[in-house]
Amino acid sequence: MILEIKVPSPGESITQVQIASWLVGDGDFVEKNTEIAEIESDKATLAISAPESGVISITNKEGDTVAVGQVIATLNSDSERPLGVETAPKVQTITPIETAAKSLPISPLAKKIITENQVDVAALSDTFQGTRISTKEVVSFLSKKDEKQAVKQDREGVTRIKMSPLRQKLAERLVAVKLNTAMLTTFNEVNMKEILNLKAKYNEAFKSKYGYSLSFVSFFAKAAAIAMSEFPVVNAMIEGDEIVYHEFVDINIAVSSPKGLITPLIRDVHTKSVPELELTIKEMGAKAAKNRIALDDLALGTFTITNGGVFGSMMSTPIINPPQSAILGMHNILQRPMAVNGLVEILPMMYIALSYDHRLIDGRESVGFIVRLIKLLEQPIESGLTTYADFDTFLS
Repeated sequence: MILEIKVPSPGESITQVQIASWLVGDGDFVEKNTEIAEIESDKATLAISAPESGVISITNKEGDTVAVGQVIATLNSDSERPLGVETAPKVQTITPIETAAKSLPISPLAKKIITENQVDVAALSDTFQGTRISTKEVVSFLSKKDEKQAVKQDREGVTRIKMSPLRQKLAERLVAVKLNTAMLTTFNEVNMKEILNLKAKYNEAFKSKYGYSLSFVSFFAKAAAIAMSEFPVVNAMIEGDEIVYHEFVDINIAVSSPKGLITPLIRDVHTKSVPELELTIKEMGAKAAKNRIALDDLALGTFTITNGGVFGSMMSTPIINPPQSAILGMHNILQRPMAVNGLVEILPMMYIALSYDHRLIDGRESVGFIVRLIKLLEQPIESGLTTYADFDTFLS
């Protein structure tokens, strides 16, 4: 039986997607439920699996923009798994590259390209550690001549690459913020000494149990949720001529993915402890790195946090994630001389920025919110941001 493989709907209002990569080759025999392709919408990258076992025939190439419901391949389910050659014995030479590739999560077509082009498998593994490697990742290791075949060139030194749906949507949203909001930004600074002390106390235990170090975002997310209980307008948004207040705090955390900037959602931040938030944020980050963020993970929250400090940013103006009314920007921690009780001390300081929609949030609320946030972060135990018991219980 010939089965049609159609583009599934990635979500409401999405009519077109881009074929990000084929994970199998044309004419390959694939097993039922094997991931055969990745499609990219303006929200996320999703995988398509084989409905049955059989031989696949691909009709659209990588990079094509296709409609939801369009047939992009067919599958002959009557085909049987090819049997090995049983005629005269043949000595097969397996190269070191093929041997190394077998131990990595690499698609069949990608393995073929790796072998043909003598790609450095060790370097490939280091670059895309923890992710399934498809043909797109392998292409970045090929020669400039091979790379230029996939793009348009006007003249020597000028290259054109089609924007992905995710990048196009991001561009539209950023321009819309400038046009449709009265965005202002207030800056302040926070002494991170006590947070660093907490990290030093529990970091090794956390890393031993969960495999990674504590970050700062979980502390900021919890502090924002507490501060919003006193300044609820920061957690509100405008819909038409109404102000919508929320009794819950759902925070989008801006993270980088191979496809660009995305904002996975952490729900009910106000009910979670700092270590619980840390685990949830790390899990989302791991999914984003593997392009396995689900649409539900990208739902709109009530507030957004972005951390430019991981890239070394000292100060920036974050852009609101509409229709939210505010976004908090974290930055790099630098040792700076500060005046404390008439004496100069060297302290780990971070500049923070709150961008907000001035149509809804006034200066009193924006500054009051960020001052409360600072107190929570500078006195995490005394202010009730977290407790030693939170960590001890979570790590026991």
